[in-house]
Amino acid sequence: MKLFTYDPAPNPRRVNLFLSYKGIELPAEQVDLRARKQFSPHFQAINPRCVVPALQLDDGSVLCDGIAICTYLEHLYPQKPLLGTDALERAQILSWDQYIFSDGFLAVAEVLRNQSPQFEHRALPGAELFEQIPDLIARGRKRLHVFYWALERHLQGRQFIVGEQLTFADIDAFVTVDFGGWIKEKIPDNCPNLSLWYERVKPLLTGGEQ
Repeated sequence: MKLFTYDPAPNPRRVNLFLSYKGIELPAEQVDLRARKQFSPHFQAINPRCVVPALQLDDGSVLCDGIAICTYLEHLYPQKPLLGTDALERAQILSWDQYIFSDGFLAVAEVLRNQSPQFEHRALPGAELFEQIPDLIARGRKRLHVFYWALERHLQGRQFIVGEQLTFADIDAFVTVDFGGWIKEKIPDNCPNLSLWYERVKPLLTGGEQ
């Protein structure tokens, strides 16, 4: 197996934190997004969608989505489970992952890709050109605050997003909160539960006690 990634980027970070927490080491190749190496013939032959992360398996198959990569690796490396220990917990984690990505992560991306000169003509990921829509900037910020408040309510009386231990849902939410910093959005002052949760999971994911 070989992981194609770009460590500074938030989407690959989801997988990198998963690997780090579980103690999984994989051969990896950095695809420099700033240099637009995702559009190189070499990488397009691996992933025509031109996005990272991508996991190339020994038989040549390629997994191109973070949740798919982590689901596959969870099966191979079940220790320190991050995707649930029974059917209900697995379903709840996947449900939260979908919500976090669609309403939180993509809200940040909506702001970033429609306001940053770096993404001129590339408001959406991939090889096709898409023009920026400035009106989406305010909408993305509003979506992110709605997302934060939803997490704040959910975390009332909870240590983690699902169950009694860290899961991939916590990883996705943690990465999304940090990604918000890219557009100068932080956890609102009126979200104490979310702030406490963030301080609780941070050492678990960034080199503290696990």
